[in-house]
Amino acid sequence: MSEQDRGRGRPDGCRRALSEAYDTALLDLDGVVYAGGRAIDHAVASLTAARDGGMHLAYVTNNAARTPRAVADQLSGFGLSTTPEDVITSAQAVARLIAEQVPAGSRVLAVGGEGLRVALRERGLTPVDSADDDPAAVVQGYDPTLDWARLAEAAYAVQRGVPWFASNTDLTIPKERGIAPGNGALVEVVRIAAGGTPQVAGKPQPPMHRETVLRTGARRPLVVGDRLDTDIEGAWNGGVDSLLVLTGVTTPAELLAAPPAHRPSYVDADLRGLLRPQPEVTADGAGFVCGGWRAEVAGGELVVDGEGEPLDGLRALCAAAWTAAGGGSCPADPAKALHRIGM
Repeated sequence: MSEQDRGRGRPDGCRRALSEAYDTALLDLDGVVYAGGRAIDHAVASLTAARDGGMHLAYVTNNAARTPRAVADQLSGFGLSTTPEDVITSAQAVARLIAEQVPAGSRVLAVGGEGLRVALRERGLTPVDSADDDPAAVVQGYDPTLDWARLAEAAYAVQRGVPWFASNTDLTIPKERGIAPGNGALVEVVRIAAGGTPQVAGKPQPPMHRETVLRTGARRPLVVGDRLDTDIEGAWNGGVDSLLVLTGVTTPAELLAAPPAHRPSYVDADLRGLLRPQPEVTADGAGFVCGGWRAEVAGGELVVDGEGEPLDGLRALCAAAWTAAGGGSCPADPAKALHRIGM
């Protein structure tokens, strides 16, 4: 049953390790497996154990700058045995989307990195650099070396009515030194200059989920990510389950305030969550219990009592907040409750 049909009011439980309950992990990269050039704690050991136990690992990224081979080489450098076929990028998803709408062999103004150009060529399209090259489409993808001149070319093409595409619209991207502007911020620059709205392929849009399933053949996938508005919403849109890990941009407070489409099936601290069962969250009168914690919304406030693992307290709080919010966001301030559980 899809998340839309369930109407998520609490995190799910799972009696088996997630790596046993699902055949394929669709793993985000930035904020999940690594941050900048550093592997996140426990990521390599957890993924290796999941793979050795029979779970297929697919690395799904909205970052369109690098080729699948470059990503696979980086992951292999961390100690994760990875091939280019294990990597699915938003560049591949947007290239397929464009190829379905323009004649074969068309020129495409590519405002992005090498990963975008390789994906376009894979679909028989020809990347060009100028709005004056008579492109049939213009596409933007993340590139940390992007300059004003290339953004201007995109704006000129969009102003002329050339169909506009974007690999993704993530406003930010986690780096070792902090949170940096993402492709969505650069898409906004072109929108401000030229107007209009691009067709978007990356998470959370359906073309990315379609690309991932086509390339992996996943039958029972689990989306694993750190962002509510891309990874988790993408799983919601695709009707599949999801695991949120708290190693990236999402804070516990943001999780408690999540609307239905941003509520994950499971939540855990990091990728070790793949290797263990997930505890049940059960109703208890007006509240919810998980582990040694009980949470409810009383008098307009989130209240939690008990002791035990902080994550169990967070799961109980999610159930209380999401149930009180229904189809919206819980208005209660979570600060005191999060402090009580040690978060």
